[in-house]
Amino acid sequence: MSTLVSDLNPLASNFLVPNGTFIVELIAFVVIVLLLAKYVIPPINKAMTARQEAIRQQFADLDQAKEDAVSARDEFQSQIADARREAAQIREEAREQGAAIIAEMREQAQAEASRIVEHGKAQIEAERQQAVASLRTEVGSLATGLAGRIVGESLEDDARQSRVVERFLSELESGTPAGGVN
Repeated sequence: MSTLVSDLNPLASNFLVPNGTFIVELIAFVVIVLLLAKYVIPPINKAMTARQEAIRQQFADLDQAKEDAVSARDEFQSQIADARREAAQIREEAREQGAAIIAEMREQAQAEASRIVEHGKAQIEAERQQAVASLRTEVGSLATGLAGRIVGESLEDDARQSRVVERFLSELESGTPAGGVN
């Protein structure tokens, strides 16, 4: 009997020939594809487009951040270079000021030393003059006393005494002996 049914419908056993279920399946597939194309794929595409735009924006922000970082690094390096130049200039000015201060202090010290030497010389000269005057009076009194003893007369007269002392001292300074005897 089974041979009889298959003999009556030779196309029923052929899988290449579409039957009714195939058409229903094809219509269901088309409906599903249309539903997917109308309601599911647009939101997915929209989400994918938004995601792609967000990624593009992140890349743009990243590029901008790189540029900002490079700019900040360059500015920082230029500021450091400026600071180094300024520090070198300040050190050089400090050296120059130090050298000027040292030179000024040396000049002041030399002036002070010269002043002290001149003051010392003046003081020595004053003391020398005082000693000479003191010696003149002492030598004069000793000489008149001695001369008075030798001569046997008193030379107590001040005018005579000073003349004798002056003559004696001038002869001592000139190197000629007293009394003109060689």
